[in-house]
Parts: sequence; structure tokens; C-alpha cells
Amino acid sequence: MATLQEIMSKPVGLAPGHRMCAGCGIGSIVRAILAASDKPVIIANATGCLEVVTTIYPYSAWKVPWIHVTFENAAAVASGIETAYKSLRKRGKIDKDVNILAFGGDGGTYDIGFQALSGALERGHNFMYVVYDNEGYMNTGNQRSAATPYGANTTTVPAGSKSFGKPQWRKNIVEIAAAHRIPYAAQATNHNIIDLYNKAKKGFEADGPAFLAVLQPCTTNWRFDPAATMAYSKLAVETNFWPLYEIEKGKVHINHKPKNRKPIEEFLKGQGRFKHLFKDENKHVIEKMQMMVDKEWERLLKLEESGIEL
Repeated sequence: MATLQEIMSKPVGLAPGHRMCAGCGIGSIVRAILAASDKPVIIANATGCLEVVTTIYPYSAWKVPWIHVTFENAAAVASGIETAYKSLRKRGKIDKDVNILAFGGDGGTYDIGFQALSGALERGHNFMYVVYDNEGYMNTGNQRSAATPYGANTTTVPAGSKSFGKPQWRKNIVEIAAAHRIPYAAQATNHNIIDLYNKAKKGFEADGPAFLAVLQPCTTNWRFDPAATMAYSKLAVETNFWPLYEIEKGKVHINHKPKNRKPIEEFLKGQGRFKHLFKDENKHVIEKMQMMVDKEWERLLKLEESGIEL
């Protein structure tokens, strides 16, 4: 298992000087993932926060080959890069091994880019897709996405006298990806860099498509103190809101089991998007959220214990 010192000693593929919001953890996610590759990396980056803040014309923070694509086609472009690379290798035009990587936000992954992602996974293209999941369309004003949690207040599903926020639970994107019978899929966070690094390394080494979902608390639209990004990342895990687990060749393995599971309120409080849930008339929403989190955790435990392939 890698150490933090080992990870930090790796070459940096993303330079400082980008324009991410104060407290944004996307940079640490990208750096950890790039450090996990022992080969040159080629990146296809969907439109979104990461693309916008790292490539303000005429500047770029990227130190690796990188292409900006639209919201919907990062996985399709990564598929094309992989196919072209294989063709060039076969014809003797290239003799280097490379890793191909696609980055997308949750809007460009769960929603707009889902068709391209599903197609790429089904066809078996050898690349890793990473979604930095800040649970909404944060770059365009905090609209709800399929990753937005139950009860959250967004600009398109606002909380008020007629609504408590988003009425649906988020899409289970990791298990959906794994259902394509890919060799590796995992869920990670930005506060546990070693776990994230190890999962990215497995993804790069997988014989076929790999998928990695990384929770990225958004200080701007979740509305919390920028200094608390890593604290909320950790609370998401300690409350079982965002379990750390991986699916290797269809089998579930949980990477962290909280010894004293904290109630979901610990994750919700302090976030402006959930402030309305602490009113008396909305406490039932928190109770239902706790029930849903507990049910999902028990289901995950059973999948691991049974050893059944998904």
C-alpha cells in the first residue's frame, strides 16, 4: 500500500495557478489520480468545473496531453483515443505504453454523458473514467442532477412551502457501471488520498474499462466554510452517506466500516443546501434519509458477505 510521502513525491500532472474556488478539492483528486499512473496519461475532459478553471484562455494548468470535449461525449472521445492508439501501436507508429483517462462532473456523467459512458463500457474500451461528484450542476448555478441527494435545496428544485427539495434518491452510478461487467469500479473521496490513489492504480491496471466515482464537496453551492471541505468528505463516509467500496470482477469489497456510525444529521448540518431540513415541518425528511442510508449500507454489507457477483 502506498504512503502519503510516496504519493506526494510523484511528478505533478496538474500545475498550481488554476482558478478553482477556495476550498475546492478537485485539484487534490486529479493530482492523486495522475500520481497513480506509472505511464504517460492522455486525458479527455468533459465540460464542467475542472475544465473551466484549469484552461482559462490562453493559459492551461495541465502538464499532460489533454483535450476539452463537450458535456456529453468524454467517454466517446476517450474511446476514440484508445482505438487510435491501438491502431498506431499495431502499425508501429507508437511504441510507448500509455494510460487513457476521462474526467467528468456528475452532470456530464450521471445525466448528459451517460449514453456515451454506457456505450464505452459495453464495448470494453481500455480506459478509466473518473467522475468528480459534487452532486449537482455547480458550474452553471446549482441545478439538480441525478447525483443530487434526497432533500437537497437546488435552483431547479427549490425548498419552500410546496417542496422540501429534491424528492428522489441519487442514482447508484457505481453499480450501474459495474453492471456492464467491467473489471473494476469503485467509490472514493478526496479526504482519503491513499484510498483514492490505490483505487486509481487498480483502475489504471485493469484489463478493460474502469470507473471511479469520487465525492467532491462543493463549498460554493453546498454552502459551507471553505475550510471544511475535507471534514465534510470524511463525514460523508462516517455517516455511511458515501461508503468507500470497490467492485472487482463483480465482487463487492468495502474498504472502510465506521466503528461508530454517526447519524446523518452530522453530515447535513452546516450545509446551506440542507438548512431547511432542520425546521420542524421537515424533520421527517431527515428521518427518511437516515432510513435510506441505513438500508443501502445493509444491502452493501450483504453483497460483500455473500460474495455474489453483481
